[in-house]
Amino acid sequence: MAFEKDCPHALPESSDHKPPHEARRMFLKQSSILTAFALTPGVAVKAADLKFEEKVAAAFEQVKVTLEINGKKHKLSLEPRTTLLDLLRERLQLTGTKKGCDYGQCGACTVHVDGQRVNSCLTLAVMQDGKKVTTIEGLADGDNLHPMQEAFIKHDGFQCGYCTPGQIMSAVACIREGHADSDEEIREYMSGNICRCGAYPNIVNAIKEVKNGGLKV
Repeated sequence: MAFEKDCPHALPESSDHKPPHEARRMFLKQSSILTAFALTPGVAVKAADLKFEEKVAAAFEQVKVTLEINGKKHKLSLEPRTTLLDLLRERLQLTGTKKGCDYGQCGACTVHVDGQRVNSCLTLAVMQDGKKVTTIEGLADGDNLHPMQEAFIKHDGFQCGYCTPGQIMSAVACIREGHADSDEEIREYMSGNICRCGAYPNIVNAIKEVKNGGLKV
């Protein structure tokens, strides 16, 4: 039996009380708005206009950053959440650096920051302010390939080629770090770079040639 208004057990009426289906609809609507903000340019302004909390709007503010990428200085305004990988590929059109897993597990996005290899998909661009970044595009000297690039071609260190930029950047770092004195050591310190085509023996041979040849990397 439905409760009547004068029933002593009936819930008191309240303007704040909404049926479950309406509360769910309101939650989904708010979630959709937040999602739209994350995908829409000028989201900080929109958040402010709609009187969202300052913390929400602040998450999308632009931060000024200066980076030296492949020898060229860039002054940029970036959202704090922008990864170095997305900056390189989407903003600067340096698409040699590949987006593989986007979780730092495949190594396809490897670049050098101040000479150290990093997974650019896990690196926030704003945290690299004032640093020097080198991508696969910055290894060659004009039309002259880097010794490691030449070695990869000579030893067929790639097949589909998708992981190759990251492999080469890690290979250069592997020698610089002093971790290329044996096949086992090379495999260990290159283990963060996955080659789904299975060109690992050829990659090891390419690294060994550059290391044993004493070529500058």
